[in-house]
Amino acid sequence: MNDFIKITETSSLYHNLEDKEVGQILREINQEDHKIADAVAESIPIIEQLVGQVIPRIERGGRIFYIGAGTSGRLGVLDASEIPPTFGMPPTLFVGLIAGGDRALRHPVENAEDNRDQAWRDLQNHNINTDDTLIGVAASGTTPYVIAGLEVARKHGILTACITSNPGSPVTHVVDHAIVTVVGPEYVTGSSRMKSGTAQKMVLNMISTSLMIKIGRVRDNRMVNMQLSNQKLIERGTRMLVEALGLEYAEARQQLIEEGSVRAVLDKYRK
Repeated sequence: MNDFIKITETSSLYHNLEDKEVGQILREINQEDHKIADAVAESIPIIEQLVGQVIPRIERGGRIFYIGAGTSGRLGVLDASEIPPTFGMPPTLFVGLIAGGDRALRHPVENAEDNRDQAWRDLQNHNINTDDTLIGVAASGTTPYVIAGLEVARKHGILTACITSNPGSPVTHVVDHAIVTVVGPEYVTGSSRMKSGTAQKMVLNMISTSLMIKIGRVRDNRMVNMQLSNQKLIERGTRMLVEALGLEYAEARQQLIEEGSVRAVLDKYRK
């Protein structure tokens, strides 16, 4: 388990970065970024298996937990925080936990990711149970906080998965579904906020979006349950209704504001 190749720490394919012109740096970063989507594509069968097992859990009241440290933890919190405004779901459905707590979203918290006991305590604070799913996000695949949380959760019969960039890393051995995106060395050696972070964001988007579609939070290709929390979203919802129902703009806007969501208006007109 400990003799895997830590790709995330291998030397960059580029050298003497400080001597390069800005344009060259940008083009080289972009060249590396082109590799990410292909790496994610290789993981789709595993993601599909995971989502297939999560759907019935959500339907019986289960939740999805993300845990991570540093960039990985922040990306989990970000994805979880976007579910309520985008799909109109309660903020308790997706829960993002980061080593060191909310302070770690903006500031480094010393030794937080090395605390093996804290992850399970954090999860117990949310009364995690066997209807829930725990997804550990760890580019290196070696984060003690993430690994320990997954180990204990799995022992308690909770469905587990991980998102990592290192095949064969310790985290892949403690989960039911190991999602491994092999993006290769980072442009700046070891800076997993770059390609690894982008791959993690892509996978998280795929998991949460496909789940929301399959439990009925999208109609056709529209976010019919989005929260109407600002004028931009009211305008977007109005346009959806104009396109879907052929209403005049003013009528669509009035109906949207009165009913509170695109879905409610669609249901009203299609009874």
